[in-house]
Amino acid sequence: MSSDSWPPQLKDWVARCLGQMTDANREEAQAELRQVISDAYVSKTLWTTDWAGVQLQSLLPKPFPTINSFNNLKRKIHDGTATSNKKTKKSSISKSASSGASDFNDVAALNRRAARFQREHDIERQKNLRTNGQGYLASPSAAHLFQSRSATPSFDADEPEVNANVPGWDRFTIVGTSREIFKDYLRLTSEPKPEQIRPYEVLQETLAQLKRKWRDKVSYSWICSQFKSLRQDLTVQRIKNEFTVTVYEIHARMALEVGDMVEYNQCQAMLRNLYELGIPGKVQEFTAYRILMLLHGRNRSDLNLYVGQLTNEQKEDPAVRHALDVQRALALGNYHALFELYLNAPNMGAYIMDHFIDRERVRALIVMTKAYRILSLSFVQNELAFDTLATASDFLAEHGAAFFQNPNSPDSEKTLDCKPAGAPLAQVFEEKYRKVQIKGAV
Repeated sequence: MSSDSWPPQLKDWVARCLGQMTDANREEAQAELRQVISDAYVSKTLWTTDWAGVQLQSLLPKPFPTINSFNNLKRKIHDGTATSNKKTKKSSISKSASSGASDFNDVAALNRRAARFQREHDIERQKNLRTNGQGYLASPSAAHLFQSRSATPSFDADEPEVNANVPGWDRFTIVGTSREIFKDYLRLTSEPKPEQIRPYEVLQETLAQLKRKWRDKVSYSWICSQFKSLRQDLTVQRIKNEFTVTVYEIHARMALEVGDMVEYNQCQAMLRNLYELGIPGKVQEFTAYRILMLLHGRNRSDLNLYVGQLTNEQKEDPAVRHALDVQRALALGNYHALFELYLNAPNMGAYIMDHFIDRERVRALIVMTKAYRILSLSFVQNELAFDTLATASDFLAEHGAAFFQNPNSPDSEKTLDCKPAGAPLAQVFEEKYRKVQIKGAV
C-alpha cells in the first residue's frame, strides 16, 4: 500500500502524529499508527474517514497516579524500601521532601491531590470520544471505521432508514441519489458524493441492462468498466447481500470467458469474503474454480490445505468432484484421464484449464516421446484433446517438436519421429512453463 494513494487529509494526520511522538512513546505509537491505517485500507475507508478527528491512544497523556499509588509510595519511603542504594535513596527522598514533604505526612492532602489528578484525567478523557476497544479513539465522523460488525447501531430521528442490505449500518453509510443506469468506472481520488453514486434499486436495473448488453455482444472493455463501476457503488454504500454476490459471480464468469484473469481473481477474492459471511450464492461452482486456479498455479501447499477443508457435501458436488479428479489425474500423471476431463469440464472450468492445458500437453508429449519411437499425428490429436489435426501440427511446430518422418504427407498420414522431438520439448518446458505467473492472483 503506497502512501502516494493516500488522501491529503490522511497524510496531514500522519505528519501530525509523527510530530507528537517522543522517544518514550515512538515505538508504541508507530505500531498503533500502522494498525489504524491498515484497518482503514482493508475496510476501504481511507477516503471516507475524518482523519482530523482520529486520535492515537498511545499519544494521549498517561493516566495520573491514584490514591493507592501515593499510599504505596508513602509506605515505601517510611519503611525505607524505596531503594537499596543509600545515595539514590537519599537523593530521591530529598527531592520529594523539598517539593512537598508535608503532603506525604498528611493523608487529607494526599486525598485532595489524588482527587484533583483524577478530576483532571476525567476532563482530558471527556475531550475525546468513546474508545472502540482496539487501542485508539475516534471522532463521530470516523466511527464507522472502528465499529464492530456485531455492534448494534444507534439511530437519530433525522437519519435515513436502516438498510437490511448493509451490514453494520450507521449514520455514516453513504446512500446514493444518482439515477444513471450506465456509468464508466473511475478510481476514487476523493470522498465519494451521494449524487455520484447509484442507489440499490438503480443498481439492480443496471445489472439487468448489462446482462442484456452482454448477450448483444458489446465489447468486453465497456462491459468490464460498467461492472467495476457497479461494484464500486456497492462497495462505497457497503451493500453486501445476494445481489452483491450475483454481480461478482456474473463479472467473474465474463472475465473467464475472455481470459481476463486480473478481474476474475479480484471477483473470486471478494466472493470468498461474501460466502464466508454466509451470503448464499454459487459456492460450489466457485469452489471448483478455485481448485483449478490452484492447480494452474501449482500451489500445492495452499491446494492441500483448501481441499482438506472441504466437507463431504462439497466433494459430492459435480463441479467440485470434477476439479478434484483433475487434481488426481495431474498427481498421478494420468494424461489420458486429464484430457478427458478437459473435454467434459462443467460450467466454465474449461476456461481456467485453458491456461494450463498447453503446459500439460508438453509434459505429456515428453513422456510419450520417451515411451514411443513413432506416433501418428492423429493419435496425438485425440490423446491431447486438440480440436483439429492442423492445431496439433501447429502446436508441435511452435514447440520445436515437428519432426515428421513424412513431412510432405497430409496431416492425417503424418508420423511423428519421437527421438529428436524429446529434447526440444524438454527445453521449451524449462524455458516457458517451469515458472507460473498468474495476473491478479491473490
